Amino acid sequence: MNMTIKSVHFDADDLTKELIETRLQKIDFAADKIVDLDFTLTKEKGHSFALEAKIHFRWGTTAVIKTGGYELHKAINELIDKLDQKVRKEVEKAQEHKP
Repeated sequence: MNMTIKSVHFDADDLTKELIETRLQKIDFAADKIVDLDFTLTKEKGHSFALEAKIHFRWGTTAVIKTGGYELHKAINELIDKLDQKVRKEVEKAQEHKP
């Protein structure tokens, strides 16, 4: 699984990147089913953050999960929780369609 973290209008510190990597352990069960996982963390006007995760599955499906908030780390936790739900749903769907 290739992962990229891009920050826009600010520099994401090592603590933020570590938080993402640590929280991603929730989806370790599907690491072999994910080709790319791209995070974009954008600092908006008014000190809020817009977060987006784009996930590319091995079978060609792409999903985009978005969230936001004023506290970056709280928003990251929310994004990873949504990502976990989406991954579980997609993996389940893919297993149902296996011949």
